[in-house]
Amino acid sequence: MSGERKTVILTGASRGIGHATVRRFSEEGWRVMTCSRETIPAECKRDPNWTDHISADLIQPEEVAIFVEKANALLGGAPLHALVNNAAVSPKTVFKERLGCLNGDLDTWREVFELNLFAPLALGRGFAAALRRGQGCVVNITSIAGHRNHPFAGSAYSTSKAALSALTREMAVEFAEFGVRVNAVAPGEIETAMIGEEYEALIPRIPMDRMGKPEEVAAAVYQLCASDFSYVTGTEIFVTGGQHLY
Repeated sequence: MSGERKTVILTGASRGIGHATVRRFSEEGWRVMTCSRETIPAECKRDPNWTDHISADLIQPEEVAIFVEKANALLGGAPLHALVNNAAVSPKTVFKERLGCLNGDLDTWREVFELNLFAPLALGRGFAAALRRGQGCVVNITSIAGHRNHPFAGSAYSTSKAALSALTREMAVEFAEFGVRVNAVAPGEIETAMIGEEYEALIPRIPMDRMGKPEEVAAAVYQLCASDFSYVTGTEIFVTGGQHLY
């Protein structure tokens, strides 16, 4: 990578899509700053590009504010080139049922929206100045569940992701004034720890006849942040193997 070393901040970095995305940016030579509730795996602490990790529960607005303050201090006035809002929650009821419109308490719904919608908004605001300095980009991780009914994703999760898709469009318009692009990646069925045996029944609905890999989502995220996509904003890329077409 020529020119200055670029910096990405990514939430939900300790596993799954987030962890794969960290690896992709590190492989490309970016400085990586992350946030998650858990610490990072021990072997990742040896990655010279993964320079900073801040443990925080982004469901809590006060911890979002603390994370923004600490990360901006670590940046020290340097530019930020990418913000990836990946952290999300998809809770089940006490009976392990999907959290729907008629079950589950409203406080749980509010927690889902705090992490899946309000945290990305707060982080976009909190890092807007640094992103402007870097003429950077924001990538929000949405979901196929935000666009169609899903048998396992609950209503709280699905509606929060639909709202994040709408927020992506609104941010794209407002942030464009500062030279900052905002896009989204909507994964389908991806092989992560969140996937159970019941998801096998969804494979016949996928034209490519397989689940996706976290690395395939990470590749889409990275490309949206690359210079080849410098005229792309307000776009949502479906990484679903064609599942969203049905």
